Amino acid sequence: MELFIAQKARQTSLTCMFYLTVYQLQQEAPRPKRITCPQEVSASVNVKKFHGMISREYADELLAGKEGAYLIRESQRQPGTHTLALSFGHQTLNYRLFYDGKHFVGEKRFESVHDLVTDALITLYIETKAAEYIAKMTTNPIYEHLGYTSLLKDKMVHRLSRGRTEPRRVTFQSDDRISSPVVRRSALKDTPEKLSSYEKIHNFKVHTFRGPHWCEYCANFMWGLIAQGVRCSDCGLNVHKQCSKLVPSDCQPDLRRIKKVYSCDLTTLVKAHNTTRPMVVDMCIREIELRGMKSEGLYRVSGFSEHIEDVRLAFDRDGEKADISASAYADINIIAGALKLYLRDLPIPVITFDLYSKFIQAAKLPNAESRLEAIHEELLQLPPAHYETLRYLMAHLKRVTTFEKYNLMNAENLGIVFGPTLMQPPEQNALTTLNDMRQQKLVVQLMIEHEDVLF
Repeated sequence: MELFIAQKARQTSLTCMFYLTVYQLQQEAPRPKRITCPQEVSASVNVKKFHGMISREYADELLAGKEGAYLIRESQRQPGTHTLALSFGHQTLNYRLFYDGKHFVGEKRFESVHDLVTDALITLYIETKAAEYIAKMTTNPIYEHLGYTSLLKDKMVHRLSRGRTEPRRVTFQSDDRISSPVVRRSALKDTPEKLSSYEKIHNFKVHTFRGPHWCEYCANFMWGLIAQGVRCSDCGLNVHKQCSKLVPSDCQPDLRRIKKVYSCDLTTLVKAHNTTRPMVVDMCIREIELRGMKSEGLYRVSGFSEHIEDVRLAFDRDGEKADISASAYADINIIAGALKLYLRDLPIPVITFDLYSKFIQAAKLPNAESRLEAIHEELLQLPPAHYETLRYLMAHLKRVTTFEKYNLMNAENLGIVFGPTLMQPPEQNALTTLNDMRQQKLVVQLMIEHEDVLF
């Protein structure tokens, strides 16, 4: 045991030494030195470091023995294009230089060529001096001891130890009975055990860090002048780009980063608010069932668009404290319209893009029992937050149909309304949407009619 502790302590000590060394290497990297052209050169690149169309050999002469020196020349092989020539490691490196309002040779874009060269020299120097260590950052990560995962280790172990109850497969018989009881995933409803199964991938975006930053996954220094790594826009996790591919799908969205309710990813919203379903769905359905179930044309009749927009703004501004009571909006069609707008504006529909075609194909099956079995199978593939939202909505719409005598809305009519709202093709193609409308309607209609066995 003592030997194990000593090994871990040594590993931690070496790790600290290495990531401090990487930081020091950035400080030691060669500084850029521009080689100015002694004469005016007429060209689209209006800078003194542009040397016009010169050969590689002449560029080598100008840069020889000047580590970090650089110039821009017009390519002889491709006239009209520009090449960045950079001296590093006792050789001249040549890069095709582009400009679209910013300068770039790869993914990163810079305000000036000087900044571009500064960043390039830092990267080249560190990758030359610490190549072996950088390779080990991902192949032999140390995050189990120092990085991001260690912060969530107890939570993840606790989560995995709970396990996850998988629903049993259902076989639909010709008499519409089920050969074995359905184990509903609706058990996700209100239990904290099931909340933990709402996994969410991180929403990483390239980020420029001001001042020294260390990766929260591998605990190593994030080098470079700009775009040193990526940041999750939902929880704020900062990691190397290469480390982002290894981070587990356990993003915990920070409410301070969630700027709105509408048009926010469904899983992101429920995880940020620690709920099983979006508040909009719960609150709107509660209000509709309180005072609107007998309203003629419920969900088919539109409310005033200006008032629906007011409800959207209220949710975005006040969240669960938004007032959608009868005193604020007497017309229940406004609340119904706000619910439909929320579902329609989701960046990933309730029935996700990747499952869209499978639901459409299921609806095309000629045999009724096969259709239900196929729809049931695809429902099991939905992300948990999407599944629970759909289950809750279908149970509500089933209750709406029990008031058909008053509201004139049966399962088929509701399928026509909610089909295009809950299902959208991955490619926004008007012809595809038009061709699939019948299947969209049928999928929702069947989910309403068979809600008690499909979910």
